[in-house]
Amino acid sequence: QVQLVESGGGLVQAGGSLRLSCAASGSVSGISVMGWYRQAPGKQRELVATTTSAGWTDYADSVKGRFTISRDVAKNMVFLQMNSLKPEDTAVYYCNVGRWRDTYWGQGTQVTVSS
Repeated sequence: QVQLVESGGGLVQAGGSLRLSCAASGSVSGISVMGWYRQAPGKQRELVATTTSAGWTDYADSVKGRFTISRDVAKNMVFLQMNSLKPEDTAVYYCNVGRWRDTYWGQGTQVTVSS
């Protein structure tokens, strides 16, 4: 089992920045993919950004150029730097980890961007 704890969400004005952090603990050996998803009210959960242990990254088109995902392999942590935030970025952000055939989710952290 892998436990995930997110932090860094909050309320910010449009154009501002936030940095989300996610710490993995437990059976962390074998983690291959770490990423972030988000879910806005009334909408499906969607991929925001993901990174692999080989350093490959991918972003949703809506956040490219504004968000940056990074990973501290030694500390089993993944980060999401969010700049130039827009009201449409408002959502609950979830940390996601892939380990072998299993997927784990954090409890989510709320990000609210005011106009």
